[in-house]
Amino acid sequence: MRHLVLLLQIREHGSLTRVAGLVATSQPAVTNALAEMESMFGGALFERSSRGMTPTTLGNVVLARAEAMLHDLDHLARDIEAVVAGHATRLHIGVIPFISGRTLASAIQLTQARLPHRLTMTIHEGTSDMLMPLLRDHTLDIVIGRASATVDLEQLRFEVLHQQKPRFIASRRLAARLARARLSWDKLVELDWILGAPHTPVREQIADIFLQAGVAPPVPIVESYSSRLIGEMIVANENAVSIVPADIAEELVHFAGVAIVPYTLDWTLPPVAMFTRAGVTRDVDAAFGQSLRDLYLQAESGQTA
Repeated sequence: MRHLVLLLQIREHGSLTRVAGLVATSQPAVTNALAEMESMFGGALFERSSRGMTPTTLGNVVLARAEAMLHDLDHLARDIEAVVAGHATRLHIGVIPFISGRTLASAIQLTQARLPHRLTMTIHEGTSDMLMPLLRDHTLDIVIGRASATVDLEQLRFEVLHQQKPRFIASRRLAARLARARLSWDKLVELDWILGAPHTPVREQIADIFLQAGVAPPVPIVESYSSRLIGEMIVANENAVSIVPADIAEELVHFAGVAIVPYTLDWTLPPVAMFTRAGVTRDVDAAFGQSLRDLYLQAESGQTA
């Protein structure tokens, strides 16, 4: 494992001298260790140049596996700590923006009820581009994301869980006023829009709604995927609006005091899906997955999740 850590340090710093200083050893010792590993793997792992050391094709393969093995070792240590503390194990979940916090909280409670011991769970938030590599290198156990053609599914498997519908939200006073008028995208574009970051699925879907209506998409006053910030901005600004998934809108009604404008909207947003590594099945992963399935099925059948 020390040799694998050494490889990752060489990739990070690009210099045997610098790595030797970090691990408090001599450069010849680091050079010899690298030579032993290259002999073991049957080829050069790094290319040497005046700009430093960069991984070869073989090196990238070895480094990817090394990173996964070290993360697995770290998870093993954490699992042992959890068991000693009376917990069953740790579960590392990656979640994209605009996934219902209420649903996640309920899934955690249901999963805990399905397990004989206490569960320790860590939630990582980010975009699919950020989370999928972390799933592959074993930093994460499960990712709740969107199933789309742009997601690289190599070494992964997925299961569609839920199709989110769009909801138009505003402050209660503005929502009451908008509800009395006919839907006009020409007028709505002039409001203060709060939207997610560019080139993300929800932002692109909202742009498509405007474009299909023959109106240029709005330029937002705030770009954020924080549902809490969106709710607070809308309540504080009588002219602020947004379009968010229905389950997020319902949470903001209860927690922030926004209102849903009764507009009929449609989009083709990729469905929410659960991603796991192919060939990996743990009891805790299966329990969490079943909890999510049950909650989304209840929600779709009209019951409270």
